[in-house]
Amino acid sequence: MAVNHQAAGEQGLAFLLFITILDKLIGLKQYGESPDSCCSCSCSASSAGDNINSSSYGLSWRLAVEANNVGPWRTVPIECFPYIETYMSGGQYYQDLKLITDQILSYVNEIDLKNDGMDAWVLDVDDTCISNILYYKGRKYGSDPFDSTAFKAWILKGVCPAIHAVLELYNKLICRGFKVFFITGRDQHTLAKATIHNLHNQGFIAYERLILRNVAYKGQSAVRYKSETEEADRRRRVQNMGKCGRPME
Repeated sequence: MAVNHQAAGEQGLAFLLFITILDKLIGLKQYGESPDSCCSCSCSASSAGDNINSSSYGLSWRLAVEANNVGPWRTVPIECFPYIETYMSGGQYYQDLKLITDQILSYVNEIDLKNDGMDAWVLDVDDTCISNILYYKGRKYGSDPFDSTAFKAWILKGVCPAIHAVLELYNKLICRGFKVFFITGRDQHTLAKATIHNLHNQGFIAYERLILRNVAYKGQSAVRYKSETEEADRRRRVQNMGKCGRPME
C-alpha cells in the first residue's frame, strides 16, 4: 500500500489510500472508462523463469509497479496471485489500513475547526469506505481480466462490507463537525440506489452528499471527473480539509 500526503487548500491535507497493484487495474477499469486511459496488454512472468518463488516474484512485481517500471498490462501476472492473496487475507492489508487511518485520526484531532459549517472531508467509496475484496477474490485479485458487467452486477447486490478502520474515521469526522462528502465513479443513473443502501447498511449515515458520475462525465477519466467535482465544491466555498481514496487530482 502506498500513501501520498499533499496539501488540500492552504490548511488541508490529503491522504490517498490505495493498494498499488490493484489500483491501476481496478481504479481505471471499474466503470468502463476509455481503453486509452488504462494499460493495453497482459504481462506474464514466464520470461523471468518458471521456477521463481511466487512470493518473491510478487514482491518484485509490486515494487516495479510502484516505481512505474512495468510495461503496459491489463491483468496481474498469475504468478503474483499467492502473494496478493496472502497480503489481502492474511492480515497485513488490514494492518496497513489501521496504521494509515490512525495517522489520519491524529491529524483530524489537531484541526481547529471554524464551526462555520464549511469544513469538509471527501471520501472515495469503493475500496475506501466499502470493500470489493470478496468480488476480487473470485477474480484472482486481478489475475483474471476485468469484467465490467460482472462488477456492476456485484455492485447492484449492495453487499460490500464496510472497511472498519475507515468507518471509525468517518464517525470521528461526523462527531468533530465535518461535512463529509462521498465521491465515486459509479454511474448515477444505474447504481445510485444500490450504493446509497449499501452505505447506509454498513453504517455510513448522516453524510452531506453522495456524488456519483453523471452523463456529463461518462467516458472521462476518474482523475478529471473527481478533480472537476472538487473544484465545483470549492466554488461553493466549502473548505476541503482532507480527502481519502484513489488519487483525485
